Amino acid sequence: MPYAVTRSCCADASCVLACPVNCIHPAPGEPGFATAEMLYVDPRTCVDCGACTSACPVDALKPHTALSEAELPFLELNASYYKQNPHDDRAPMYVVPKQRGLPEGELSVAVVGAGPAGLFAADELLRHPGVRVTVHDRLPTPYGLARAGVAPDHQDTKQVTELFRTIESQPGFSYRLGVEVGADLSHADLLREHHAVIYAVGAATDKRLGIEGEDLPGSVSATDFVAWYNGHPDRAHDEHPLDTERAVVIGNGNVALDVARILTADPDTLARTDISDPALDALRASKVREVVLLGRRGPAQAAFTVPELLALAALKDVDVHIEGWPEGLAPDTNEKTRLLAELAARTPVEGRRRIVLRFLAGPARLVGEDRVQALELTPNTLHTDEDGTERARPTGATETLETGLVLRSVGYRARPVPGLPFDEDSATVPHEAGRVEPGVYVAGWIKRGPTGFIGTNKTCAHETVESLLDDFAAGRLPQPEPGFTAAPDALGLEAWQAIDRAERAAGEAQGRPRVKLTDTEALRRAARATPVATG
Repeated sequence: MPYAVTRSCCADASCVLACPVNCIHPAPGEPGFATAEMLYVDPRTCVDCGACTSACPVDALKPHTALSEAELPFLELNASYYKQNPHDDRAPMYVVPKQRGLPEGELSVAVVGAGPAGLFAADELLRHPGVRVTVHDRLPTPYGLARAGVAPDHQDTKQVTELFRTIESQPGFSYRLGVEVGADLSHADLLREHHAVIYAVGAATDKRLGIEGEDLPGSVSATDFVAWYNGHPDRAHDEHPLDTERAVVIGNGNVALDVARILTADPDTLARTDISDPALDALRASKVREVVLLGRRGPAQAAFTVPELLALAALKDVDVHIEGWPEGLAPDTNEKTRLLAELAARTPVEGRRRIVLRFLAGPARLVGEDRVQALELTPNTLHTDEDGTERARPTGATETLETGLVLRSVGYRARPVPGLPFDEDSATVPHEAGRVEPGVYVAGWIKRGPTGFIGTNKTCAHETVESLLDDFAAGRLPQPEPGFTAAPDALGLEAWQAIDRAERAAGEAQGRPRVKLTDTEALRRAARATPVATG
């Protein structure tokens, strides 16, 4: 009875280390680890012990007898990986975590950013005795995109927060939430209090299209739209024009698929998730019946991952339509094209909402006076560069799609960090293995750009922490100022736990995982159910 990985998992290698027969790949040190879309179980060598299931923080591993109809394609997906990537070395892998023999004296580190990158960095640090970590965040709540980025219909992925709770429970861990570095305290303040600072602030803004009409009402960043339906305090009370029958998403990555699913989902199904209440009310009144996703290139180059495409294909009450298939492209060019060809062969059901994946089309301009009324697009053709890269070229023709809502989903971009160097081209902080200079470090998207998955941050954080510990062992870190405490009125771990209890209790009363508090004042009121931390 082989097990199978059933989604774009966190890929943090917990299951790899738990497997006694080394049948889960790519493993640490192998090509593709931390960059692959997911991990895969080899059905030929799986011994059905179930050790991987208890190690997985997001419940992504299941025996084949427990797979739902929608999850059955993952059996073949896992098996096909090994047909293309044979792993002949089956020596069991046993990895013993390395503990540092640190110099005498406590090591104190500030981490800025309480998302996955920051919490994985804290976890890596706290593996070593004598380390204190204080995680800072501008919001009163931690977990970053795991709380405010993962789509509400992907509750299983949000189970990674249970791992974060384990990290929070470690001796030496503390929070300072509801404080903004650069406003409430400075980079210099952090260095006065700690030996080192790790910035794990992510990529908070979106890339722009640079086309006419982009700033019209009804032209929205997918980043802001996702934050809206997830109840992020900055965006939870935005209003979006859902009084249109067609919405257009420019881009075809995983976030674009998330937005399309939420716009076409049954609100009664969403009501059983942790979606924000204002967003749920708006979606109940929505007139959107069709969502078109535009991709500049062809199906073979689509940015979404295979697991997310499988989740789209499994939708029962939404039709998925394919447009813009390049002439001569074989359906079995890769796994994506095979699945897309199967979707294209389906018979539409009249009356259903539908998602259209349109390839070889790029945005030209947004049309409208007081708000978006249409999108003018340009069909593209594919051309192969000398290095083999497939690139899109406009044909020069134009088409017009009537729509009142256009969401751009063409990537994220980080903001500069006050006091740190910044590369405008890559929108990252220049570094060497996470080291900006002794005492200052980066992890996550501010370090490597907006790439990878939740678990990618674990490998990234490990590299950064190794650099920090090397500097500490060599005596290169500055000494903190005795007695200095920055932001004494910040919210600590107990305050966050009080917020968490309040949201979960409200959710339990409604049969939901939680009901999110969506404005800062409500969050602070819930936090006051427990004493405020003083450091």
